[in-house]
Amino acid sequence: MRARLLLLSVTTLLTGCAVGPNYHRPETQVPETLRAPVAPDEHSLADLAWWDLYRDPILTPLVREALTNGYDTRIAAARMEQARGLSLAAGGALWPSVVYGANADRGRNAVFGSANPLGGGSTIGTYDAALSAAWELDVWGRLRRLDEVARVQYLATEEAQRGVRLSLLSEVAGDYFQLLELDEELAISRDAAESFGESLRLFDMRLRGGVASKLETSSAEAAQAAAAARIPEIEREIAEMENNLSVLLGRNPGPIACGENLAAHVAPAPDVPAGLPSALLERRPDVRAAEYAAMGANAQIGVAIGNFLPRIGLSAVFGGVSERLQSLTTHQAELWSAGAQLGGPLFQPGTLRGGYIRAKASWEEAKLRFQQAAANAFADASNALTARQKLREIRVQQETEVRAYREAVDVARERYKAGSASYFELLQVQQLLYPAESALAQTRRDELVSLVQLYKALGGGWNLTDPAWLGVKSSLP
Repeated sequence: MRARLLLLSVTTLLTGCAVGPNYHRPETQVPETLRAPVAPDEHSLADLAWWDLYRDPILTPLVREALTNGYDTRIAAARMEQARGLSLAAGGALWPSVVYGANADRGRNAVFGSANPLGGGSTIGTYDAALSAAWELDVWGRLRRLDEVARVQYLATEEAQRGVRLSLLSEVAGDYFQLLELDEELAISRDAAESFGESLRLFDMRLRGGVASKLETSSAEAAQAAAAARIPEIEREIAEMENNLSVLLGRNPGPIACGENLAAHVAPAPDVPAGLPSALLERRPDVRAAEYAAMGANAQIGVAIGNFLPRIGLSAVFGGVSERLQSLTTHQAELWSAGAQLGGPLFQPGTLRGGYIRAKASWEEAKLRFQQAAANAFADASNALTARQKLREIRVQQETEVRAYREAVDVARERYKAGSASYFELLQVQQLLYPAESALAQTRRDELVSLVQLYKALGGGWNLTDPAWLGVKSSLP
């Protein structure tokens, strides 16, 4: 972060007297609160390192593997290197360029391969070597504005890379908890199939004993088959999810080892600190990238203005030229020249003015995109905070629902065995229990995923350096 601020300070210093407007952050309407159940606080979940969110011994290595080997992060790193190269190239235009050259030629009535009518039929050799220098004096700051554009484009690409990391973290965590949830659903379906199968065996025995009807056994058989049919469907979903997660990790498709079930993961309290709303403008990578784009668009106005003005250049050549190679370095063979050039547009109807109008319109667009990105950031954070609170409330009620259904199944089974209730009473509560257990598993998954989604919405890991993103040391005291 300090290096980035230093880079921007240098850019600002260089462009202090350049043509065109200096950048000022577009005005944004920062809300006082994020419409969330937590009060504004200077501290934020985004200040934590990503591995402190869950402290899961299996999830943490998976995320680190994705950040290291995943295709998305490697592509983002390659794009950042491209932007760095463009920035270096643009900065090089501010300095003189020096090139060297040498020629050797031997011919009859010719010099350097060109006809020489004054050669008199002689065969001669010609040799020269020289250094040439050229430098465009950036009097108006046009080149400095171009350098500023390239620099902020590089910084925007760096923010895009951090955005890719946050998205990858969210996807890996989401797929991991989805796998845990599917494992739990598979266990529920197997338990349901076994439970309905046990009822089927009981009804079949009672049917043979003449104390049950075929309706009971047929209903139990249908319920058992429906539960059994769900098992291969869940196994298919697990295989697909493992394959998707493998691609995120940069692996070939294959199985993924998972940890404990969802119930063993305790989600943190919903009132996690979100931080001040204004801090999102500094933490969210998409907002920061949008602001760098606005900086670049603002600098392009200076470039367009500079195109109206004359360009001043200096050039120099120093070397030697001789008919004999051994005499190339003597005083008589010395070659030098120095000069200055001045040139500029005189009549280019519409071309320069059109470029200026385009640059102004691009600045207006970039300004609106920054303001839109800021508004989206406030909305995302508010939605994520609300989701955390409401999912917790839903889970608490669903846990009560499942517990009550389990008690009802036990009571109905005992009543049926005692002859005090029909099978349909037992079937009814069983058919309510297993969907409720599945819904609870899904809510537990969503609640765990909501934490990393909140971390992403708040711009988590904004204070981590590139090497630190792959670290494992806890950031908590």
